[in-house]
Formats: sequence, structure tokens, C-alpha cells
Amino acid sequence: MDPTTSPATVLSDAVPATVSAPGGLDALATEIAVQAHDVTIAGLFLQADPIVKAVMILLVLASVATWAIALEKSLRLRRLRREVAGLEAGVAARKGAAVAGDLAGLPKLAVEAGLTEWRELAAEEMDERRGRAEQAMRLTVTENLRELEKGLPFLATVGSAGPFIGLFGTVWGILNSFTAIANSQDTSLAVVAPGIAEALFATAIGLVAAIPAVMWYNAFSTQLGRVGARLSTAIARLASQIGRTKGHVADLRRAAE
Repeated sequence: MDPTTSPATVLSDAVPATVSAPGGLDALATEIAVQAHDVTIAGLFLQADPIVKAVMILLVLASVATWAIALEKSLRLRRLRREVAGLEAGVAARKGAAVAGDLAGLPKLAVEAGLTEWRELAAEEMDERRGRAEQAMRLTVTENLRELEKGLPFLATVGSAGPFIGLFGTVWGILNSFTAIANSQDTSLAVVAPGIAEALFATAIGLVAAIPAVMWYNAFSTQLGRVGARLSTAIARLASQIGRTKGHVADLRRAAE
């Protein structure tokens, strides 16, 4: 050490400027707090307020349920479209009641319901029997399509409420951040930003859950409507074929037996 250097000078050189300057201790504490705050996805969740955590968990569960419903509906609708195509092909080939032997799934159930109604009304006029058979087929289709619609209200609920649930978590987290500002009397953005980031993360999760839910809901609603229309048309054409000729009557009797 230079003999001309005073001990005060040495001490001032050894102490960081952030500490020796006025307010340096507060700045150093702020820097340490910011560095200690984890801004990863896992960190934002683990360091969030308990209520914000609950909101995040709820939204994640809703998102998982949304994708589970989407997978199940996609598989069932794909199978149903193939089954309806088989009914349409049989009707186009003018097989009449004999088409029942080539069907599977919902179309088969509908045609079998119509054949049962036809057999039970053997004493009625032809037009009456045909009308009642068509009605039985339509009722069967309606009941089964209603079964397929299960889960769609949940998608609609997630799609409409998800962003607002996430927003609730955001508002709660921001309130906590401003409360912390009031308690620490430090308005530095570096102190406030981590808490606000946690709060905004809840809104992001809400959007991640809601957007696919809305898209799946619209897609499935449209597909079910189209499948229902195709079934309705095929049933009407099949009903008009039933009993039109003696050959069709014979086919119907064989299918009913």
C-alpha cells in the first residue's frame, strides 16, 4: 500500500459504489431481490400467491379436460361419419330395408328401430307404417346425437369463462404487488415486475385453456349439425323406398326377422 494513501481512501475503494453512495443499501437490496426471483414458468408458479396458484391449477385442469374431450369427440365423429357414409351408399343403391345388414353403429340402430316399428304396425296402411318407421328412425338418431353432444357445454364454459378466471388471478396478483409496494415504500419497477409477471401468467394460462376450447366447440357443433343433416336426408330417402314395391316389402320382412 502506498504510504501516502490514507486508510479512509482504502476503505472507500473496498466498499462497492452501490453501498457507499446515498441510498446504496436500498439499491443493493433491490438488485439481490430481483436476482433471487425465478422468472421461469415453474418459478412463476411456485412463487405466486396461493390464490393465484389455485387459479392456475384450475385452468390447467380445464385445459387437460378440454383436450381429452376433443380427442374423444374426434374419434367418435370420425367413426360416425364412416357409418353414415355406409347408410348413404346403401340408400343410393336403392337397397331399401336390406341395407340394415350392411350398417353399423348409429345408422344400424336407427334402421332397426324403423324396422321394428314397421313390423309392429302390420295392420296399418302403408303410408302410416312408412311415416311411423321414419319417425322411429329420427327419434333414435336424435337420442344418440344428444349423447354425442355431452362435453360440449363444458367446452363452451371453458371458452367463455377461462379468460375471466385468468383475469381474476391477474387482478389478485397485481393487488398483492401494489400492497407490497406500499409496505416497502419502494416504487422501483424491478421490485414490482416479478409479482406482476406472476399475475399476468394466470391470464396467459386462461387464454391457453379458452382458445382451444372455443375452437373445438365450434368445430364439433358444426360437424354434429352436418352429420345430423346427412342422417336426416338418408332416413327420409330410405323411408320413401320402404314398401314402395313388393320386393322392398319382402326385403324389409327378411331384415326384421
